[in-house]
Amino acid sequence: MRKIDIDSAFIGHPKPLLNLALTEMWERFSFYGIRSLLILFMIATINEGGLNLDRPTASAIVGIFAGSLYLATLPGGYLADNWLGQKNATLIGALLIALGHLSIALSIFSPFMFFLGLIFIVLGTGLFKTCSSVMVGLLYKQKDKRRDSGFTIFYMGINLGAFIAPIICGLVAKEYGWHLGLGVGGVGMLISLVIFYFKTIPDFKEFEEKVGIDSTWAKPTRYKKNIAIYTFIALGLLSVFVLLCGIGIIQLNAVNISKNMIAIISIAALLYFGYLFFFAGLQSDERKNLIVFLVLFITATFFWSTFEQQPTSFNLFAQDYTDRIIFGWEIPTAWFQSINSLFVITLAPIMSAIWIALSKRNKEVSSIAKFNLGIIFTAISFAVMMFASYAVLSNEGLQVSPLWLIVSYFFLTIGELALSPIGLSLMTSIAPKMIRGQVMGLWFISISLGSVVAGLIGGEVEADKLESLPNLFGNAVVCLLIIAVILFFLKNPLKKMLKTD
Repeated sequence: MRKIDIDSAFIGHPKPLLNLALTEMWERFSFYGIRSLLILFMIATINEGGLNLDRPTASAIVGIFAGSLYLATLPGGYLADNWLGQKNATLIGALLIALGHLSIALSIFSPFMFFLGLIFIVLGTGLFKTCSSVMVGLLYKQKDKRRDSGFTIFYMGINLGAFIAPIICGLVAKEYGWHLGLGVGGVGMLISLVIFYFKTIPDFKEFEEKVGIDSTWAKPTRYKKNIAIYTFIALGLLSVFVLLCGIGIIQLNAVNISKNMIAIISIAALLYFGYLFFFAGLQSDERKNLIVFLVLFITATFFWSTFEQQPTSFNLFAQDYTDRIIFGWEIPTAWFQSINSLFVITLAPIMSAIWIALSKRNKEVSSIAKFNLGIIFTAISFAVMMFASYAVLSNEGLQVSPLWLIVSYFFLTIGELALSPIGLSLMTSIAPKMIRGQVMGLWFISISLGSVVAGLIGGEVEADKLESLPNLFGNAVVCLLIIAVILFFLKNPLKKMLKTD
């Protein structure tokens, strides 16, 4: 009887889900606090306390940062699978992220500390991000119908942190300066670390004792010889490179780096996929699952290249072309970054209930179909932004109502809820056990690639390029609709390959 209680102690879900969601919530608070301010801080003048970078460079850096975060999940997942285990990887990742925030808080003394802090956050997130998602997946049996609902709840935790962060960090930045606004996220990361160590880990131990769980949550799937040595050599080389950049010996161009990253990430991801397909010792069914994964990887990349324009083109549109005055007070630009998360918090329970209700009536919507719905609603979101751009043009560059952004965020959120948590759930379900962390790392690389593309596109929102705004958002609509049509015709063949859908 006790076994059943633990397995459904949190609103019908396994008990560890609650504290795992809280751990992720505060980690996301730290990330979205930075994300909402990053481009605004970098384009602000020196007198305003910013870095005085041009918009294409600043936007490219945002894309590189976000892209690197998710790119780091591949080696992070590999280290978790082959050396650290999910638990230790999460702990080390949390500590590195906390160090990153400390460095950013100290960047008032040197811009180098700001960029060093971003590097620490990238490394820490690479370890943290895949492991938290994998640990959620471990709570459910492969065909447990609660899985999609559980990941949606987990996603709500992410978005609660993402909702609070821009409000607090944006207000602190407005009232007390950029550096305190950027550094305050570190407090959230420390809270996340405390919850994980004192609550989440004990929950998993209890769940393991009384229900049973895959042991890889606490130890590696397999141990690779000399992996520690190779890891420290790589970190040493990275440290030398960062030092050379810091003292000015190596000069970097963010826009060129972004363009090269797109090519390198695409080629590397395909090569790694080929390695897993041919040389990882997978069974026939597991190879079929990887084919499905590749199709969804490409689809998700197009989705993220539009969705991740929130901190760039959407943020700049809010600052330049949106009327933010209410009762004589100017709303901080960063607050608009909370709209998406607010919609997730309010809409996620509704969509979760819809999926469960349809399942009970034997009308369950397949994960592939949910993916396609996500693409279509995202296209609608960018269509709204296209018309908002025409409204700006018709007003000769004057600011327009914030309702344009709010409506666009509404459709964008529906698209996100139909695709992202379902993608996480599907990946943990179809990923072969021996390479589960690595497959999750590949999934996050789709976000990495999309983020870098979004960074290149987003910097084009400038006052002297006003006439290009409708095309900027309109091109996204066309690309998304083409992907939706292709995925529609591939839906049935992909479903036949999956035994889990």
